Amino acid sequence: MASDSPRPSALSLDAAAPPPEETATATFGMGCFWGPDARFGAMPGVARTRVGYAGGDDPEPSYYSLGDHTEVVQVEYDPEELSYDDLLDAFWANHSPFSAPHKRQYRGVVLAHDESQREAAAESKAALEDRTGKTVQTEIEPLDGFYPAEGYHQKYELRSTPVASDELESLYGPAFVESTAAARLNGFVAGHGDEERRRAVLADVDLSPAALSEVRRRF
Repeated sequence: MASDSPRPSALSLDAAAPPPEETATATFGMGCFWGPDARFGAMPGVARTRVGYAGGDDPEPSYYSLGDHTEVVQVEYDPEELSYDDLLDAFWANHSPFSAPHKRQYRGVVLAHDESQREAAAESKAALEDRTGKTVQTEIEPLDGFYPAEGYHQKYELRSTPVASDELESLYGPAFVESTAAARLNGFVAGHGDEERRRAVLADVDLSPAALSEVRRRF
């Protein structure tokens, strides 16, 4: 007799992830947004990631018509598990804060969602300058709008494993970009996350053997 239970999602992480109203959001510019999307997506406590454009005045930016906007990653996280200071630590460690950007598109910037984020970013910037004796070129600004990037930029590393990404997109539909599962796997295939966490996540994946094999080859 067929079970009445619904088919499990690709990862139980999605069911366990906090809903948007219980998360906080951070936005960072760190160069090309593909890498930061993967790096943050692999972090425990991160619920969802997305990439887009922000920091400029043009009303309808796109990749080929960016105007004065910057490529950014937006990180939705569980403040019970991960702090904004934790994200700032990852931010400073994974871009070039002492180098002026060759293009505004790729500048280092913290786009603060509120005054507490602005203060935390300013304090961490000052601490980095004190510790190194160098002038930090990274900017801190209030977030004034976020424009999601085109679909082919979202979860870019995972999309380079098409068997897995196509299967996940089939399972999730439009929710693929906002999936915790997609965020984790996007990070893992880019080489982030420790081996134990990768094994634990993949053991819970509702994907075909071919898709799992493709993901594991990226490790």
